[in-house]
Amino acid sequence: MSMLLRAEALVAGWLEPATPALDLQVAAGEIVGLTGPNGVGKSTLLAAAVGRARIFSGRLTMAPGLRLALQTQQLPPVDGLPLSGHDLLDITGAVPAGLPPWLEGRLGERLDRLSGGQRHYLALWAAIAVPADLLLLDEPTNNLDAAGVRHLAQALRQRAAAGVGILIVSHDADFVAALCQRTLVLEAPDVV
Repeated sequence: MSMLLRAEALVAGWLEPATPALDLQVAAGEIVGLTGPNGVGKSTLLAAAVGRARIFSGRLTMAPGLRLALQTQQLPPVDGLPLSGHDLLDITGAVPAGLPPWLEGRLGERLDRLSGGQRHYLALWAAIAVPADLLLLDEPTNNLDAAGVRHLAQALRQRAAAGVGILIVSHDADFVAALCQRTLVLEAPDVV
C-alpha cells in the first residue's frame, strides 16, 4: 500500500497548539478513524492537512500530487440561492452515480428546499464522490438517519476498495468500529 499521509510528532493549532503530538498514517485503500473528546484537536488535524491550520512542530508529509477532498461539519449557506443538487455536484466535480434513491430523485430541487439531513448528505456526497486520493471527513454521520449512515458506510467501503484513503473524525463509536481498519484515540491533556 502506498502511503498518502504521514504525521510524525505533529502538533497543530491556530493561534496556539491545539493537538497533542500525533503520529498517524493513512495508506491508499485504508479507512482510519480519529476519535476522542471535544477540544483535543481532531478537526484541527484535518485543517492542518489542507493548510488551514498552523503546524507548530513535527512533520506532515503527503504523497506527491495527492488530491485531497475535505468534508467539514459546516454546511455552506444556501438560503435564497437558486442552486440545485445538480449544481452542487457540478461545482465540486462529484458524480451522482451511487447516490441513494431517496436523494437522487431530488437533485433538481433547490438546496434550500431540502431538509437539513438531505442537504447534509448531499454536501457530504459532494466531498466523497470527487476524484480524490484521500478523503478527510469531519463528523460525517452528523444529521444522518440510520439509512443515511448505512449508505455512507457502503459508499466509503467502495471508495476504499478503489484505492482511496479515508481519514474519519467521529464521535460515532459504532460507525468507526464497523468501518475503520485502525483507530487513533486522542486523549484530553491531564489538568493539574
